Amino acid sequence: QVYLVESGGGLVQAGGSLRLSCAAPRAILSTFTSNTKGWYRQAPGKERELVASLNYDGNTNYSDSVKGRFTISKDNRKRTVYLEMNSLKPEDTGVYYCNFRSQYGHDSWGQGTQVTVSS
Repeated sequence: QVYLVESGGGLVQAGGSLRLSCAAPRAILSTFTSNTKGWYRQAPGKERELVASLNYDGNTNYSDSVKGRFTISKDNRKRTVYLEMNSLKPEDTGVYYCNFRSQYGHDSWGQGTQVTVSS
């Protein structure tokens, strides 16, 4: 298990931007870099869905609903993963969770951060 701390959620108007952060302050560098990192969101009454992921080799993937608007990135020195969200829409509203998945398939989750986009 990797200890993860999220921050950066909030209330924003449609068309606005937010940046979410997910820190792994206790992780050693090899643990941080070897894990696949992802951001999930869960809207009210819906299942949790993967919106962006970043593999250990630097490859990224995005759900169709956020492609071109969201960017996942990382800072190894700060042991932090980011989700830059632009052109936000009301349907982006939900609780966003950071996820680390080890090479063995073990999942670690952040506490979640609320993002609310008003129309």
